[in-house]
This record gives sequence, structure tokens and C-alpha cells, in this order.
Amino acid sequence: MIVPMPIIIVVTFAAVMGVAAVSTMVERRLLGFFQDRPGPNRVGPFGMFQVVADAVKMLFKQDWVPPFADKPVFLLAPIVGFMAVLLEFGVIPITPHWSIAGDLNVGLLFVFAMMGLAVYSVVLAGWSSNNKFALLGGMRAAAQMISYEVFMGLSLLGVVMTAGSFSLHDIVLAQSRCWFVIPQFLGCIVFLIAGIAETHRLPFDLPEGENELGAGFHTEYSGMKFGMFFLAEYAGVAMISALITTLYLGGWGGPILPPFLWFAIKVVFLICFFILLRAALPRPRYDQLMSFGWKILLPVSLINIVLTGAILLWQAGA
Repeated sequence: MIVPMPIIIVVTFAAVMGVAAVSTMVERRLLGFFQDRPGPNRVGPFGMFQVVADAVKMLFKQDWVPPFADKPVFLLAPIVGFMAVLLEFGVIPITPHWSIAGDLNVGLLFVFAMMGLAVYSVVLAGWSSNNKFALLGGMRAAAQMISYEVFMGLSLLGVVMTAGSFSLHDIVLAQSRCWFVIPQFLGCIVFLIAGIAETHRLPFDLPEGENELGAGFHTEYSGMKFGMFFLAEYAGVAMISALITTLYLGGWGGPILPPFLWFAIKVVFLICFFILLRAALPRPRYDQLMSFGWKILLPVSLINIVLTGAILLWQAGA
């Protein structure tokens, strides 16, 4: 059955927004469970309507622009970040026949292009706010995101070499016999850590360090502009989870269940893992984060490339 493209676009957009919104409530419930406390339990049964309450609060909150801010850039920054994350989902093959861009032969490169565009969002937000804490947060975010994109890209070269394609659809098909998480275990670990830093989630949320910078690059934001940053962060977590699922966990592949359910199960599991990290790990210093990337992740990703190349040459009989 061929689904019309407008329906695929609308359903995918609605699903991403739904996952991002529900993740906020699920995160608080799981954090309460991990830390032996109730979590949200007042709004609706089991706190299920907390998402609705948060959305109503955000919609009716005063949408204030500081008089000292660069208004056009200040308004543009959250839109850039929000749209960059949404566009990344356009190339993710959720099932063999459900993808907005179809079998795009440069899908992986497109994802990295959008990740690079998202850096402009935090830089513009920090600079246009005309606030020293926001500027420091923006600079931290830019350095962190650009640095860890390097390790993320290098970690994926092993996957590209093994699959022989930049197409995400082809990469999933190449895992029909064995998920890449096994032969590319080093690359998967590097990609996971880089993904946490790319979305600046705990323990790598140093661009938004509350005890140091107030709220970092979005210190001056309120109302729906803050809401766009908020949703973009949770959509980014879903995006990294979808990428790990596609690149290392066989995508939609699995027995008995429909392809969509396998993809959703893997993504939900990874989102819960992101939340567990927030509950379990402390925040490092910024210099420790950058040193870890350049001194540990870079050599590990290069070793993974060399080992992958050697194994492929050996298998080819060279």
C-alpha cells in the first residue's frame, strides 16, 4: 500500500511533536521512580495530563523580548534550531515504505548538515540576548556541539564502510543478518556519547549549567520561544535515538512484530536510557568534557576506522 506523501509528512510531524511532548512527562515520572519519589501525580490520573498543563502554561506565558536584545536575531534563533531538528526526521526510514525523503542516497550527510545548522541556533540565541551568561552558554554550546560532531562523524565511517552507502535505507538493509552494534561496538559507544553531548543533555548539559550560567543561551527566552528550545531538545533526544536505532540496531528489523513497532520499541528504550543517565551521572567540568572528547573519543574513533578497514580488506582477500 502506497501512502500519499502529504499524509506521511503530517503523521511524521505529529508523531515527533507527540514524542517530544510526552517525553517531558515520562522523564519526570522515570526520574521520580529512579530517585524513589512520586514525580508528577496531581494533574490527571497518574499525572498523565501534566503535558497538557505545561503546554497551556507555555502558551499563556508572557512572550517578552528584552529591550536590549537584537530583536530579529533573537526571534530567529529558536526557529532555526527547531526546524533543523524537524528536517532531520525527513530522511529517517521508519519502515521500508515510510520515509519523507524516500531512499535518499546522501541521507546521512543531510543529517549532519542539519546538525551543523542547529549550532547557529544556540550561537545566535546567546549573542542576540546581549547577556553575558547567555553569551557564555552560546559559546560553550557551539564549541561542544562542533567538537563532538567530529567524533560522531568519525564513528560513523565504520558503518558507512561496512554498508557501502550513505543511504540510511541501505544501512538498515545491510544489517539483515547482524546488527552493526556488534561489529561496530566501539563506534556505537562513541556515537552514543557524542549524541548526548550534541543534544547537551545531562551529564553534558554544561551550556545550560544552572549553577553557573542561570540557563545558558536561553536565559532571556520565555513563552513559546523558550518552548521551541524545550521541544527541540527533546526532539533531538528522539532524533539521536532514531539514528542509533537505524545505524546500529537494525532499524525496523525484527521478527513477528510489524516494522513500525520494532522501530518504536528500540527508540523508546534508548530515550529511557537517556533519562536514566540524567538520574545516575554527575555533571563534569567543561574542560573535562572537552578533554575527554579530544583525548579519548578521537583516538577510539580512529582506531575503529583502522580496525574496520583491516577487517574489510581481510574479508575481501586483499
